[in-house]
Amino acid sequence: MDVLIKALIFDFDGLILDTESPEYQSWQEIYADHACSLPLSKWGQLVGTANTFDPYAYLAEQSGRAVDRPSLQARHRGRVTELIENLLPLPGVEDYIADAKRLGLRLGVASSSRRDWVEGHLTRLGLAHHFDAFSCADDVERVKPDPALYLKAAERLGVEPSQAIALEDSPNGALAAKRAGIYCVTIPNPLTQQLVFAAGDMRLSSMDSLLLETLLEQVNAARTTIDD
Repeated sequence: MDVLIKALIFDFDGLILDTESPEYQSWQEIYADHACSLPLSKWGQLVGTANTFDPYAYLAEQSGRAVDRPSLQARHRGRVTELIENLLPLPGVEDYIADAKRLGLRLGVASSSRRDWVEGHLTRLGLAHHFDAFSCADDVERVKPDPALYLKAAERLGVEPSQAIALEDSPNGALAAKRAGIYCVTIPNPLTQQLVFAAGDMRLSSMDSLLLETLLEQVNAARTTIDD
């Protein structure tokens, strides 16, 4: 029996707004000033999750000297704010939101970032009011790749995990969605497309590469094939 899709659950960082590239760029600049480098293989451990990699400790290790965390944190945050402040939603995001509302789908966000960060940017972009539920780092004990954020989002949307589609840009996020029992469409950004995805049901180059209605048809067809 086909399961009717009732909701879309969006990741935020790197999926709605490419905050991840500025984060990495800022740290690369800091490392370069210390005559060190920060490979994506290291930074990628942190994308879509939290507390899996300490860039301050790694910088101290690479440079061979102690680092001033408060000073570096202030510099990093200032540079990230500068790089992000004029960014617009990634291609196709606003169309997916509009089409989802037209089709009667409920909309949620599941993010490993804090709610003030997520809602603050969505408000700036004029998108916050479209979402029916938020599930952020403040709401759970463990963030992605743990499934808690997606399970909480589905609960707040009033749907079963099998009735939702997750839209994710990172390996950690995709793994979280699959662990929650949610069909996951991966849409890597320029940074995360260089990472290895071990989980995910479908991959798109961007949201504007496939109409939402077509995506829903393909998801239903894939599920029918699996059921058969």
